[in-house]
Order: sequence, then structure tokens, then C-alpha cells
Amino acid sequence: MSFRKISCYVALFTTVAIAPAIANGEKSLAPVPSFNDEASTAGIQHTYDGAWEYFVGGGIAIFDCDGDRRPDMFLAGGKNPALLYRNQSLTGGSLNFEAVSQYGLSEKQSAKVLGAYPIDFDNDDVLDLVLLRLGENLLLKGKGDCTFDVSNRALSFDGGREWSTAFSATYEEGSDFPTLAFGNYVDRSAPGSPWGTCHDNFLFRPEKTAEGSVSYPEAARLSPGYCSLSILFTDWNRSGEASLRISNDRHYYRGGQEQLWAIPKGRPPRPYRKTDGWQHLKIWGMGIASIDLNVDGFPEYALTSMGDTKLQKLDDEADETVPVYQDIAFDLGVTAHRPYTGDDLKPSTGWHSEFQDVNNDGLWDLFIAKGNVEAMPDFAAYDPDNLLLGQWSGRFTETGKDAGIALDRRGRGAGLADFNSDGLLDLVVVNRAAPVSLFRNLGDGTADKPRPLGNWLAVDVRQPGKPNRRAVGAKISVKTGNRTVVKDIQIGAGHASGQLGFVHFGLGVAERANVRIKWPDGDWSHGYRVFANSHVIIDRGAEKARFWYPE
Repeated sequence: MSFRKISCYVALFTTVAIAPAIANGEKSLAPVPSFNDEASTAGIQHTYDGAWEYFVGGGIAIFDCDGDRRPDMFLAGGKNPALLYRNQSLTGGSLNFEAVSQYGLSEKQSAKVLGAYPIDFDNDDVLDLVLLRLGENLLLKGKGDCTFDVSNRALSFDGGREWSTAFSATYEEGSDFPTLAFGNYVDRSAPGSPWGTCHDNFLFRPEKTAEGSVSYPEAARLSPGYCSLSILFTDWNRSGEASLRISNDRHYYRGGQEQLWAIPKGRPPRPYRKTDGWQHLKIWGMGIASIDLNVDGFPEYALTSMGDTKLQKLDDEADETVPVYQDIAFDLGVTAHRPYTGDDLKPSTGWHSEFQDVNNDGLWDLFIAKGNVEAMPDFAAYDPDNLLLGQWSGRFTETGKDAGIALDRRGRGAGLADFNSDGLLDLVVVNRAAPVSLFRNLGDGTADKPRPLGNWLAVDVRQPGKPNRRAVGAKISVKTGNRTVVKDIQIGAGHASGQLGFVHFGLGVAERANVRIKWPDGDWSHGYRVFANSHVIIDRGAEKARFWYPE
């Protein structure tokens, strides 16, 4: 990926350029939701912008910052100040947000922000924030009222001076506090920068202080780094131990590739190599999305890039203990390698990716934020975001134009969340040098009368009185009839964007569901029978689920 206009960069996408856009000619048999852009009327006035350092990034954190269980938004600004918006939307109504004028950052600290991820790093059950910046990264302790304290010093955390573009967190076995991983991009201070000067990535393991609180005094270097733009702790082999998957931008590295790091308990991290079965793959890695499509316990990974998106599945013919993957993107129709509408046939540029069920039919869908890096002539200028709806055949079909999200903007970070608690996932996209897009999901109705396309369930899980109260690393299993879908609670992936809160499941026509939780330590809960179209909260060890009824 080139970031300087003076660079003359011609990529070879022969296969991609001549291959048919498979999903383009297919009509979705799954119902297509209608989205209405309500950013301006909702009170969102924000733009991510800046020089070439901000061609990447542009993230969003979606989380509840004030304890009312409604998702609020923190938006990276690049050269502009990062902004926090409190959710004021009425249940089932139009989207409405209020800017929080003072949330705890100085003018200097709110600038140069590329991304943000919610986390509870001190186990007080109040969500905190990790900010990725051009310069010092910040750990913000949430105070429960949409204000924060900068806690780098209190946590002995050195935020560094790197160009940080990715983040993920996990709870290692036996640890009361999360392990933090930061992905870094180009080392701008190195001779010859930016070519071949990718910065190492960092791993911060927690240490417990004498008072029982957490500190992060030392960072382990994950070297070599290859200009990461998305990272994710993931249990790829059902071992119970998360490894760190890293997606890297091939344009700036030399001799690099996609990476997978083993993070063994109490031992130094180590990269998987060819001798371990890891296969050499070079892409313009921008974003990771993970989901277990066939519920076999082994997650699939969508990797966005310039040109075609990859969808990796653990090879059926390989030993499941080695990380040998096959690309099934072409077979399932998710390459998304060029714009699906308009006259521009040049390759696409993918950024944030996310699996969700946007039409509540019980099938996972894939959203991809798209947009030219800046003004690269060899890539599509009009490159609208993708909405690939899952079909009962197992394939995906492009519906972005019919859904109303095919805007002429350069998308970066994004998130799907139910902002007005009506059971329909809404969409927010941070665009480069253009206003934020905020789409309200109307189902198959109108703005005056939205109508769900199917039944749904929103699940929040907690571990009261235990470390890791938000149950990061847990798996939620939802069964309706003879069909089961699962989703992991993770921090990381996407493009500089993360969220924590209710996890959404579409139920189709089912009126009830059976929910089980695989807790982070591997224990399974009993089944919780719940009604459709509900917000449920499952506390570990509780006999029954709790229900939340939005006002």
C-alpha cells in the first residue's frame, strides 16, 4: 500500500482483474435490510483526517461509558480531536447522540488518535479505553460517567512514541488481569524510512502490585514486525490458549509475511514458522474478522487487503494441531476484489471487516469498509463498502447497493451495533477526509415505521466477583431447533476499531433459544432457555438469566 503521491506503484492483480465478481451477479435469497444515513440528524459531526500518517487508522470504540447499557461511541480524529458521543437514542426511534465536551483528555492527548478499543483492565466492571496514537498510546480508566483518567503512570505503562495501528487483549491462564498487545506500523525514525523499516510489535504482560492492582512495567518485543494493521488473540486450534494473529501491510516490509505468534503461559512468545506448518502469505493486510462458520470449534478468518479479501479455513486434510490454512473466499463469494457498482473496474481497497447478522436470519453476514488510500490511480476511486449477506447455500451475496450503504467515501474503521435497542444492528463507518456515516437499520420498513426482518437475541455475559468480569475469551452458543451458532467474546481485530457489550444473534423465525456459555477457563454453563427479541444478561453460576428491558 502506498501512502505518498510521489510513489509510482503498479500492483499485479492479473487474476483479480480478470476474475468475475461472483457475488455481483447473484441475487440475495436472504432478505436485504434497508439502511438510512442519520449521521447529521443524530448529532454526529466528525471527520478523521490528516497527513500520510493518517491514511491508515480512523477507528471507533463502541461501548457503554455511563452504565445505561446503551452503546456509546469514541471516534478517532487523526489530526482532529478524538470525540466521545453519548447515546441518547430512544428505543426503536431515530438515532441520537450527544457530544461529551470534557471527557478527561487534554487537547494534546485527544489529537493524533488512530484507533480505540474498550477493555476493563482493572476488573472494576467499568469499561476503560485503549487509545492508539501517533506517539504515546494511552490507557484511560473509565469512571462510569463517560469521563476518564489517563492511567499510564498509575499502571507503570510506557505508551512509547511509535506509530501504533492495532491492538488486542486476552487473559492468559491464571492471570487476574489482561495481557495487552500493540501492533505498530512504520518506524519513521529509522534510516531509509518508510521502506523496509517496520517497527516491532509489543506484548505487555500484567504484573500484580503489592496492593493487588495491575501494572504493565515491561514490554516484550515481537520481532520482527512487518507493519501490522490488525491483530487478534485467537484460540485457533481449540487448545484453550490464545495465539496472536497479525495481519501486515506488505508494501513497506522486506521479507515479511502474515504472522501467528504462540503465547505460551509463563514463557516468551515465539512465531510460528514454516517448520510448524505456517504458510508464507503476503498481502496488504488491513483488517481481521473472525467467526466459526461451521461450528467445528476452529474459527475462520477474513483478511482484508488491496484487491481480494482472503477467507481462511483450517485445512481439512492437515493435522488440526498445525496452522495450515486454505483460502475459501472465492468458493464462498467473498473476495470483494473490485467495486460491485459503478464503472470503476480497478481493484478495491479493504479496511475494517466484521461478521454480524444484520438481517436476523440466523446466518452470519460480512461487512467490509472500503476506500482508496488517498488518490492511488491503480485502485478504484469509487469503492463503496461491502455488505455480503450469508445465504443458506453457505455462500455470500453482495447487497451493499440495495441496502443503501454504497456511498462515495473512503471508509476506514467501523462497527455494527444496536444503537436504539430495537433488535436491528445499525452501522457506523469512520471515513477519511469525510463525515462519519451512521446508518440506522430499518429492516424491511421505513424511517417512520421500521420493521425487523427476523427475531433476535442480545446476550451479555459476566463473571461477578472474579477477574475478567467481562468474560473475554468466552464463547456464546445459541441453539434454535437443530441449528447452533457461536460467537467468541474478543478484544482486537477489525481496523483500529473494537467494541464490548451485548452480543447480537439473529434467530430467524424461532421464538425461543437455548443459550450456553463456554467460560474462559473452558467450563460450560448449563443451558438457559430464553425468549426471542430479548436482551439477556448471564452471570456465571446463576440459575437463571437476567433480562434488561430498555425504556
